[in-house]
Amino acid sequence: MNKHGVTSNEVELPWQLLPGLVVVSEANGCPRHISPAYANLTRLSGLDAADATRYTWLDAFDTASRQALLAALREPEDFCVPLRLAPGVGPARWFEVRSHWAAASRVHVCLFHDVTAGKQAELAALGQAQILRLTADAVPALIAYYEAEGKRCVFANRQYAHTFGWDEVSILGRTLAEVIGAAAARQIEPHVEQMLSEQRAVVYERELTRADGQRQWIEVNLLPHVDTEGRSVAAFVLIVDITRHRLAERAVRESEERLAKFMQASAEGMVFHRNGIITDVNPPLCALTGYTHEQLVGRHVLDFVAPDEVPRVSTVMEQAAEVTYESEIVDRHGHRIPVEFIARTMTRNGERLRMTIVRDLRDRLAAQARIHHLAHHDALTGLANRTAFVDQLDHRILDAAASGEQLALLFIDLDDFKRVNDSLGHLAGDKLLRTVAMRLTDTLGSTERTARFGGDEFLVLLPQVRDRGAIEALARELLAAIEVPVEADGRLISVTPSIGIAVYPEHAQTPAELIQHANTAMYLAKSRGRANYQFFDPALAQSAYTALVMESRLVQAIERDEFVLHFQPQVRCSDQAVVGAEALIRWNHPERGLLLPDAFIPFAEQQRLMWPLGQWVLREAVRSAKRWQAAGLGATPIAVNLSTVQFQAMGFVEAVERVLHEEGVPGAWLELELSERMLMDDLPEVRAKLQRLKALGICISVDDFGTGYFSLRHLKELPIDKVKIDRSFVQDLPHAPDAAAIARALIQMALSLGQDVIAEGVEHPAQRDFLAAHGCEQLQGELISPPLAAAEFQTWLVQQRA
Repeated sequence: MNKHGVTSNEVELPWQLLPGLVVVSEANGCPRHISPAYANLTRLSGLDAADATRYTWLDAFDTASRQALLAALREPEDFCVPLRLAPGVGPARWFEVRSHWAAASRVHVCLFHDVTAGKQAELAALGQAQILRLTADAVPALIAYYEAEGKRCVFANRQYAHTFGWDEVSILGRTLAEVIGAAAARQIEPHVEQMLSEQRAVVYERELTRADGQRQWIEVNLLPHVDTEGRSVAAFVLIVDITRHRLAERAVRESEERLAKFMQASAEGMVFHRNGIITDVNPPLCALTGYTHEQLVGRHVLDFVAPDEVPRVSTVMEQAAEVTYESEIVDRHGHRIPVEFIARTMTRNGERLRMTIVRDLRDRLAAQARIHHLAHHDALTGLANRTAFVDQLDHRILDAAASGEQLALLFIDLDDFKRVNDSLGHLAGDKLLRTVAMRLTDTLGSTERTARFGGDEFLVLLPQVRDRGAIEALARELLAAIEVPVEADGRLISVTPSIGIAVYPEHAQTPAELIQHANTAMYLAKSRGRANYQFFDPALAQSAYTALVMESRLVQAIERDEFVLHFQPQVRCSDQAVVGAEALIRWNHPERGLLLPDAFIPFAEQQRLMWPLGQWVLREAVRSAKRWQAAGLGATPIAVNLSTVQFQAMGFVEAVERVLHEEGVPGAWLELELSERMLMDDLPEVRAKLQRLKALGICISVDDFGTGYFSLRHLKELPIDKVKIDRSFVQDLPHAPDAAAIARALIQMALSLGQDVIAEGVEHPAQRDFLAAHGCEQLQGELISPPLAAAEFQTWLVQQRA
């Protein structure tokens, strides 16, 4: 056996005569003959003789080739198989084996042909095609190639195919109408025919609507492919999406149009200039300067700038800075106009220009002056306001301290001014205040030393006073001037002033002290009959300190729960049955014992403590009613007096509703007593508030009925359940004829309107009998019971129920 596995006596001479690379092999791959050329193949490929003996004739090829060759050998038929040399044998080479099946000998006669050159050329061409495909797919455009005859697609890049719903393979062989649709094909047919007939590039645009409804613009380039004989054989198609450019162009165009419209519609002047030469202006600028459009265009912008402003404006122009700054221009008549320049650089109609907005500042400066005036002056009287006056007083005191001079401060308050507002209205009150302000300045000869401190209060500053006599003389002049009647709505009205005087440095060292002490002196003037002046007395400071102490103690009393309620029973005339009780507040003072309301309510009203105090009374009253109900004593409605501050406060009704809800008490257990005066202010608002309270089930009564100016119309229009006749009418019954007449009239008036009547201050049987005889249904007073502490009232209730 030789090195290729063939015994010498098996070699058939005819196979040896075959030239080239020949192998005669059985179906299982066992060779019967290997030509010398094939045997030399492995050695020529880099293997020496020793290494070659370790290989069979099949080992020269790579794994895939061997497997394919062995599979072909197993079949008794001719075959042709491509092969590739194994990588370790030598340089890359390709062969093609053609085999003839010799049936008589049952062998394959395999002839090997070297096809390396052809394969390398094929691979090179394939590589070029792949590069072309990658390039075409990477280009941000749609590319296709159509035959001229039949207009069938021969090539298309990925973007083109996908745009029309195909892929790179399925689109091939499709006609143009099949690819883009028949309607689109008809639309572009003229462009295609022009390109083919004229054999020149044709460019056109199309506007499309995307699937999402958005508009799209494309630019189509048709390029003819002309052969060597001058025939149009095909067409290149190049499509570029130019939507972004068209949108940008449209945006620029619309921006230009908006700018043109803005220039025409803007209320502010606008000017465009190139290197300072005006190219365009809008109508407001013409109106501002007084020049026409033709008179302005072509002129230099600095021609219209105030001379002293030219250097600064010129610097801004040279720097091409985008700034906003104030300057002045000169109009056609030579008048200087304060303006604000807003300078910008922009492109208009493809040209780089400077645009300046010219804003007229005259109204703004006037408004700023007005605001400055309002910030330092009272809007109604035109006098200095409190803030400005205090600042001035501070400076004056510093000057006086340095020079050793005296200052006098007069604090003026109009007596009973509220009566004017209530009776004649606020317009009449405003006229009176303006008149007083004018009289003050006329008397003093200047507005600089006078201020409206607030409401009906005025301050007058007297610098460099020599003695008290000069101050008194001016105070008397002011008293006389202010007291003169003022005509308002056809009637004469007058008020008198109370004037308090404090002197620096005798009475105070600081502005705050000076004002405070003058105010204290003014209250002293009021306490001494009004319509007079008083100097500050240090003893008054102690009185003010006492008021401050009382305020502090009241706050602590609320926090420490030092207040208690006493209850005075209310009974029915006919059978003395209990119908309710009035809650009366008392202060259980740690040092002074039990205090009645007169000792602390005025302080509470002055110091704005009535709201928390009133809310405490409401809550404690309904809690007491709840306790008596739980003790089996039945429902006992509690009457609570309301203060004006409490009733007029924002959210009062909501606060009452919250108390009832939190305490779990029905509104029918609560009665609210309001004075006539409280019911007369802002009738529509009062009516709405009372209706909301009534909706909660609360009883509404008028306290001290008959003592005010409550009219029959008010009594009829408001949702009132009960009226309480004041004790001042009850105390002289039944012997005083006028008291008896008034009591009868009040009772009949209320009954005629369907309202209950209760009389307070009943102390004698004769009073009770008179009231009962004339229809008064309920009584309250010492005759029934004095006010009782909660525990005592509960005991009294138990006895009454028994």
